[in-house]
Amino acid sequence: MGRSFLGRLQEGPILFDGAMGTELYHRGNIPFDRNFDELNLSNPEIVKGVHLDYIRAGAQVIETNTFGANRLRLVTHGLADKVRQVNLQGVAIAREASRLAGAETLVAAAMGPLGKPLSPLGPVSLQQAREAFLEQAGFLAEAGPDLLIMETFGDLRELREAILAARQVSDLPIVAQLTLTTDGKTPSGDTLVEGVEALQALNVQAIGLNCSIGPQPMLQAAHEMLKVAHLPLAMQPNAGFPSLIDGRYLYLSSPDYFADYCRQMVEAGVAIIGGCCGTTPRHVDALRKALASVRLRRHVFPSAAVQEQEEEAPQDPRPIAPTRLAQRVGQKFLVTVEVDPPQGFDASGTLRKLESLVASGLVDTINVADNSRAQTRMSALATCLLIQTRLGIETIMHLTTRHRNLVALHSELLGAHALGVRNVLCIMGDPPQIGDYPKATAIADITPSGLVGLIKSLNQGVTLTGKPVDQPTSFFVGCALNLNAQGKDQDRELKVLERKIEAGADFIMAQPVYDPEVVRQWHQRLGGFPRPLLLGVLPLRNHRHAEFLHNEVPGISIPSHVVERLRQAPKPGEEGLQVAVELLEQVHPLVAGVYLMAPFGRYSVLLQLLRRMERFIPNLAAPAHLT
Repeated sequence: MGRSFLGRLQEGPILFDGAMGTELYHRGNIPFDRNFDELNLSNPEIVKGVHLDYIRAGAQVIETNTFGANRLRLVTHGLADKVRQVNLQGVAIAREASRLAGAETLVAAAMGPLGKPLSPLGPVSLQQAREAFLEQAGFLAEAGPDLLIMETFGDLRELREAILAARQVSDLPIVAQLTLTTDGKTPSGDTLVEGVEALQALNVQAIGLNCSIGPQPMLQAAHEMLKVAHLPLAMQPNAGFPSLIDGRYLYLSSPDYFADYCRQMVEAGVAIIGGCCGTTPRHVDALRKALASVRLRRHVFPSAAVQEQEEEAPQDPRPIAPTRLAQRVGQKFLVTVEVDPPQGFDASGTLRKLESLVASGLVDTINVADNSRAQTRMSALATCLLIQTRLGIETIMHLTTRHRNLVALHSELLGAHALGVRNVLCIMGDPPQIGDYPKATAIADITPSGLVGLIKSLNQGVTLTGKPVDQPTSFFVGCALNLNAQGKDQDRELKVLERKIEAGADFIMAQPVYDPEVVRQWHQRLGGFPRPLLLGVLPLRNHRHAEFLHNEVPGISIPSHVVERLRQAPKPGEEGLQVAVELLEQVHPLVAGVYLMAPFGRYSVLLQLLRRMERFIPNLAAPAHLT
């Protein structure tokens, strides 16, 4: 049967069917959050009906209702024990439909993506992806289809795992299809040419596109792919973009419009044509009629070894010097001071607060918070730029993963580097529910360790997905650590720290600590901090301040004897300052520096603290060769 498909591929254009999911959605009034693949077991007749209508419309190949029948998708619907049955039944229903129609219709076993992004952007490792695809491909091959079709993949890495898994259990022909966004790239950022080159290097019989875009932009994509492809192309566009009408999603491209553009694709050299979301048997029927007088143009596919055009050799970019902070690590005891951006657009007040600290020569950097407590403020990047240009001191920009998606993070980083802000602290950020816009959406495209990995990839000149950038960046990357974690939380904190270090973190910034024994215990357990650690220090104003931090601020723990000491002190602010001095006097040999926070915006307190630290830390000021 496999030879039958390959034979037809040589004879002329092959007409595939149209959408399965949207047909089931309309026919059975089935919600989109329902698992459609399970209908193979609970309602096989509705699935068979869709197949029969496509065969009667003229489809030469029908796709099984198994697009989402992999373990990772089925488990979310409580169907983890039904993987084999769903896949076997999906092929059986298609075979029965072909038999009932009395047609020589081929059956393509459909495989789609796993529904969860791959690491480091998501929770699925490459090994887990391979295992899930291996399981599904094995069951599909057992059922005996004529070919496998892998469709709607937005990540080349994931499609590669699916292909390699299928090749472990089957020699069936494979049609491998990516999906595009409206900018002409895959969701993971790969161009059409990159997609063609990557897929042609794998053991597949046809490559192409499906879903996401309509017939007109897919025709444009087909022309671009035909310039570089040496395998047959398969195109299955949507019937345009969906519109919500009377509570139902409808695709508005008419069958005649759809068929006209698909005919143009075939005339250009596309070998396999069909439909995806929103297409119906009427679309397939219109396409069959449009193709009646068309034969596959004998497109001359360029050889894989096409002679490359001579290009001017790119010049190596000039090396970018490390940040001053990176140069000072290990050379002196580091001091960074945190500041919140202003709540308006005038940063003059913020800059005035910092002037005396900067003028003292005792501070190495100013680290700028990123919408702490989910409060709306000037952007951290803009504040960093104003500090660096007007005060002449380097900054550390906090960058939260909870308030930006991957596209925004990528843009923010490149913009920061262009503006000279190259020290970055990667943190989760506070949930919107506690801030100015409690109904704002919290975004979780990536974890802090994933953000560290993204930045280190940019430093190597590539994105997380391996796509080259114009020029490598030179960020100095920090991560957070909560030294106050206890018990199981401490074990979890250690595991998270390990991931951040493995991702490439250059330094660590810790939450405020008020017990020197906590620092010693962590230092001992870790066998020394794995990266230079800047210890959080927030001088206490009084016992109420201490009680608030201990009871209401996550990640801060204050011993009861410290609270009582402040309660009894005649000058609690002075006593809080002394607590900080005593802490640093005991633990400064174990850490690389301090991360100072001003109590209630009183930066003069931090200057007092720094003056007292000079008594036992002689190299607080930067040596001349490091300025």
